[in-house]
Amino acid sequence: MRYHLAQLNLATFRKPMEDPVNADFVNNLDRVNATAEAQPGFVWRLIGEGNDAMDVRLFENPNTIVNLSVWEDIESLFYFVYQNPAHRDIMRRRKEWFDKMDVHMVLWWVPVGHTPTPAEAKARLERLKEAGPTSEAFTFKRSYPAPMDSAESDTAR
Repeated sequence: MRYHLAQLNLATFRKPMEDPVNADFVNNLDRVNATAEAQPGFVWRLIGEGNDAMDVRLFENPNTIVNLSVWEDIESLFYFVYQNPAHRDIMRRRKEWFDKMDVHMVLWWVPVGHTPTPAEAKARLERLKEAGPTSEAFTFKRSYPAPMDSAESDTAR
C-alpha cells in the first residue's frame, strides 16, 4: 500500500474575519490556493462553499479557519509551505492577522486515494496535543516516515 501525506493547518483571526484588517489575507487566498494546486506533489484540498475552506467550522470560535490538504510526500508540502514565494510571503505576515497558537498544524499518513474528513483531521490534531508527535500525528519538526506494508518491508530488508 502506498501513502500520501495529509495536513491540517489552522489559524484564528485576531479580529473578525470580515474586518478590513484581514482583507489582504482574504484577497490573496485564491492566488495562494491556485499556487498550491499547481505545486508538484499536490493531491487535494478541502473546499467549502467558495474556492476555499473559510466557511468550514471545526471549532467553536468563528474566527478559526482551517486548511486541510493531501500531498504526495512531506518534501512537497515542506517546499510549498516554506519556500514557495506566494505562500512564504503570506506566512511572513501572519502576525498581522492571526493569534499565536500552541499547536496549529498536524501531519499524518493516509492511504493513496483516501480523502481525509474535517472530523478525522480534528481527531489527529487532538491526538498531537495529547500525546505529542507520534507516527499517527506529527509535525515537520518531528516527522515520521510513511508506513510500509509487509511486502515493502520484506524487500527493504
